[in-house]
Amino acid sequence: MKINHFLIMGTLILSSLTLSAQTGQLKGKITDPEGAPIEWATISIPRLGMATKADSIGNYELPPIPAGSYQLKVSFIGFETKLLSVTIVERVVQVKNLELNASSNRLNSVVVTGTRTARRKSESPIAVHILDSRTFDITQSNTLADGLCFQPGLRMETDCQTCNYSQLRMNGLGGSYSQILINSRPVFSSLMSLYGLEQIPANMIDRVEIVKGGGSVLYGSSAIAGTVNILTKEPRKSSFTLSNNSSLIGNKTWDHFFNANLTAINDEQNAGVSLFASHRNRDSYDANGDGFSEMPILQNNSFGFNSFFKLSPQDKLEINGWSINEERKGGNKLDLQADKADQSEYRLHHILVAGFNYERQAKDKSSSFSIYSSAQNTKRTHYTGIDQIDAWGHTKNYSVQNGVQYNYISSEFLNGKNTFTAGVENQYEYTFDEIKAYDYLIDQQVNLFGAFLQSDWEVTRKLTLLSGLRLNKSNRMDNMVLTPRLSALYKIGHETQWRTSYARGFKAPQALETDMHMAFAGGGVSVIRTDANLIAETSNSLNSSLDFNRASEHMIYGFTLDGFFTRLYNTFVLEEIGTDQNNNQQLLRKNGGNSSVRGVTVESRLNYDQKIQLETGLTLQKSTYDQAVSWSSDLPGTKQYLRSPDLYGYYTLSFWPQNPFNAVLSGVLTGPMQVPHFAGAPGIDQDVLYTSPTFLENNIKLSYTCTLKQIKQDLQFHIGIQNMFNQYQRDFDTGKNRDSNYIYGPSRPRTFFLGLKFGLM
Repeated sequence: MKINHFLIMGTLILSSLTLSAQTGQLKGKITDPEGAPIEWATISIPRLGMATKADSIGNYELPPIPAGSYQLKVSFIGFETKLLSVTIVERVVQVKNLELNASSNRLNSVVVTGTRTARRKSESPIAVHILDSRTFDITQSNTLADGLCFQPGLRMETDCQTCNYSQLRMNGLGGSYSQILINSRPVFSSLMSLYGLEQIPANMIDRVEIVKGGGSVLYGSSAIAGTVNILTKEPRKSSFTLSNNSSLIGNKTWDHFFNANLTAINDEQNAGVSLFASHRNRDSYDANGDGFSEMPILQNNSFGFNSFFKLSPQDKLEINGWSINEERKGGNKLDLQADKADQSEYRLHHILVAGFNYERQAKDKSSSFSIYSSAQNTKRTHYTGIDQIDAWGHTKNYSVQNGVQYNYISSEFLNGKNTFTAGVENQYEYTFDEIKAYDYLIDQQVNLFGAFLQSDWEVTRKLTLLSGLRLNKSNRMDNMVLTPRLSALYKIGHETQWRTSYARGFKAPQALETDMHMAFAGGGVSVIRTDANLIAETSNSLNSSLDFNRASEHMIYGFTLDGFFTRLYNTFVLEEIGTDQNNNQQLLRKNGGNSSVRGVTVESRLNYDQKIQLETGLTLQKSTYDQAVSWSSDLPGTKQYLRSPDLYGYYTLSFWPQNPFNAVLSGVLTGPMQVPHFAGAPGIDQDVLYTSPTFLENNIKLSYTCTLKQIKQDLQFHIGIQNMFNQYQRDFDTGKNRDSNYIYGPSRPRTFFLGLKFGLM
């Protein structure tokens, strides 16, 4: 019996040694193209049912693998799945370091807006949303304004029937509460906000990063609702693209776009430039046949560039610039000079924007230092008048921002990692705007100094705390203002993240804002005056969100639940104060009482085998004043924010997004809102507060892409319909005495479009 025992034990030991001799090992590190580790990536050999996950610094090691040839699979949410063949050799430890490229679902892109430093989206304590070129493409959004509505909590609205000026409303607040950045610099002035979002062509945009709520106060004033950071095309590889799109609006008006992009990178990969150009030509559109346009004539020519130079492994210089020249004219008798019409608005813009950023990084990457400067100059000739009055005006507006920023990474900060950011910057803006016929004059200088300090502390692998403080001094205010923010990110497992933030914001009084556009009302012109005693508006904001994403072999899906609350003090309001000697309506911009905006946004996303992709968002919110605001001198005031629906949202649904043929359905939902309608318009004897209907604008786009193998370029054809069920306002005012601010709903009627794109896609 003892001999048998020894035989059995010997056989087992020998078998174990034999199996060990027939196996090998595989280990390595998973990174992104920038060399940053990808934690929790899944590494598997499907044939053996064997899998492991990378650790917090991207390292992985599979259990002993039987010798042979296998297919290795590496995947992680937000990155393209990589498949490769490996051969396991007996008793050999192989090291395979693998690089994953970001996928089109944007779940793990690198963002800069939330913290002023580069962070992966899933690691940022501030929730950052990304609008990239893919969304512009699949929704046929030719301008920035067209695409912004396909983001949660954002809504674009057109506010003038004659000139079609528009504004972005974020989390229920008006356009003047959102800080618009161009390449991370706040040179997008109040004047540019009136038309600028529609003037910027989509082909110049690499991506737009959006931070909702006061979490972006480190960028200064006017960031109460949030920040929109427009990042222009970056040079990555040599290529070119030419595209053309023609749209037929309401079966009678053509809108043509021609775009060109060219990118060149040198062989050493240490210098590159991206060039972009766009031309737009749109006729006017008359919706009700009264001879007065609801959409003005538009001609736009834009050109720009973005370049980089790596002066050394540690030194990088970025230079960018662009120009916009746009002419728009609405009203009637559009073939004549504006002052020959019965009613007309005319705008001629010449805009130049430029900037540079120099960054030096330490050899060990523990610190970096940057110097930056940006500037914009706008010249505008404009006309707003009825019955050929000499109401010409001229505008000069320019702004300059200069600053320095220092970042230091402490790898051993209380057993965690902390990135400290400090900087100072100064922004100067000058605005001169005059219309002598209306005794209207703005001659204003705004100088804003800011100093900021931030701590981005990864306390543990699960918990990150972000704290920051900005000191602000404006020449429009007597005292300095401190705006703190505090945010936290907590990871609940590998799939769920919880974020919360608090911020205090402020808004300095300005003589020109998005909601101060001169318009037609009451049979004349509506002129807005500024209260001489106007003081700054301040705010407290709270945001909290839960983010869940899960990936399986065939599917990526997830949702985000985001709650927001903003309390405003000394809220800016507009109240009617009668008429002037020319019978023009007078509105006064003044401080009202306090107000609150609260709500919740729900997002969901799904991608099945790169064949079907769904993204959707819905916002429920409430915006109210503590005390009623007397928007009309004839009617009782209202506590409800005007032109602010309690419900709005969007969706995009793509079929076969990785195949030559692609079909996309998309839509924008706008719920009911209260719209003022002033007396003096045809058939309107007294002021009315009208509740608009619900609109669901649905679009479809079909595209086919083929590769011209001889020249290694792609050719894409596309066709589609925007607002295919013609969800459009039916009760526009008519004639020269119309109330031009009485406009709501989608910006265009049913529109057919077709086009092509040629180049590397």
